[in-house]
Amino acid sequence: MTDFTTHTLETAPAESREVLSGAKEAYGFIPNLLGNLANSPAALKAYTTLSGIFGESSFSPTERQVVMMAANRFHECTYCVAAHSVLAEMQKVPAEVIEALRNDTPIADQKLEALRTFTTRVIEKRGWVSETDSSDFHAAGYDQQQVLEVVLGVAFKTISNYTNHITKTPLDEVFAAREWHAPSRDVA
Repeated sequence: MTDFTTHTLETAPAESREVLSGAKEAYGFIPNLLGNLANSPAALKAYTTLSGIFGESSFSPTERQVVMMAANRFHECTYCVAAHSVLAEMQKVPAEVIEALRNDTPIADQKLEALRTFTTRVIEKRGWVSETDSSDFHAAGYDQQQVLEVVLGVAFKTISNYTNHITKTPLDEVFAAREWHAPSRDVA
């Protein structure tokens, strides 16, 4: 397979430079994921646009991290699990919630656990969730809007998860302390 270029502002296609420049201004660096997505200006714009839209959802910052981390964990995205572990810490998500998400274990908070479980069901069942899946999610206090916002979050994270798998995105130094290895890959 062809090695993908992790672009910088200097090497990126012209159409990707504005997005990369915004990322550098916002974060102080260009995350390697965005440098890889820059190979396709359309994919980079789609990812960053969906990120902004998901950030406007009705979910709290902690709930958004639950959706994203559940998707990252399900897809075994080593880059995104590490990155979102750091981002979740920065957003003051409780440490026990982050560890439960990293380890795919139940979250003590029942509402967050319902969100984690529903997100996982959406992915594993490719959207064909059962009536029980939906009623359990609603019983936890979520509504129809949030069902669709889970779909939005899954779509958003699928772009990054699959991109990282295909391009073998190297982990940024800033996320290295929260490095994560997929259990199924440890068995091999």
